[in-house]
Amino acid sequence: MKKRTVLGILGGLGPMATVYFYEMLTSHTKADRDQDHIDIIISSRSTTPDRTAFITGKSGESPLPAMICEARRLQRAGAGIIVMPCNTAHYFYDEIRRGISVPMLDIIGETVGFCRARGMKRAGLMATEGTVMTGSYEKRAEGLQVEIVTPSAESQKLINEIIYDEIKRNLPADREKFMYAAGELRKKGCETLILGCTELSLVKKQEKLGGFYTDSLEVLAMSAIRACGKKYIDFDYD
Repeated sequence: MKKRTVLGILGGLGPMATVYFYEMLTSHTKADRDQDHIDIIISSRSTTPDRTAFITGKSGESPLPAMICEARRLQRAGAGIIVMPCNTAHYFYDEIRRGISVPMLDIIGETVGFCRARGMKRAGLMATEGTVMTGSYEKRAEGLQVEIVTPSAESQKLINEIIYDEIKRNLPADREKFMYAAGELRKKGCETLILGCTELSLVKKQEKLGGFYTDSLEVLAMSAIRACGKKYIDFDYD
């Protein structure tokens, strides 16, 4: 019998996004019985220091040691592929990958590549201040002919509030704030809006947003399902 690939989820960044990612993997894997699903190991170390606070210089406590520790724990537990459902934390992607000996999918690279494959040349980015500041999406888009458009300072402030003051506090996202920031990017001629923070993926679910929004968490789920030798079903982009 062919050995199955075990998927390791480096989660807790934040916890609700990790829960939703696991739900997404389960509901979108083509399966007729329990045994057809992916074998998954989840680490949800919610005490990992805040990624944006460190990146923006508001905290001197690096989250990197905790993330490498958990990635290695997943590998020791048998994970053959690791995914990290957090865009901001991918600032540390290269260092985490060097700390393990199994493949690790890149949520940002996968998302930019997905936009490119769909023929998108101008994509608006809705993400944390940390992701925007580091230019993580712009770096991955180099050479792919995908232009990344970032929000104004006013809209970025609203996005930050949605992520940190609402979703991370288990409160519903303010639809008016979200649509204001999204509308600004749409007016700039964006062909798609990337939900480049996995907390914002919950807004897509809550508000039943359609395929115009490229959800990085959904893209990561599709890539993970495919990498584990399974087929995905029922995403908005099919």
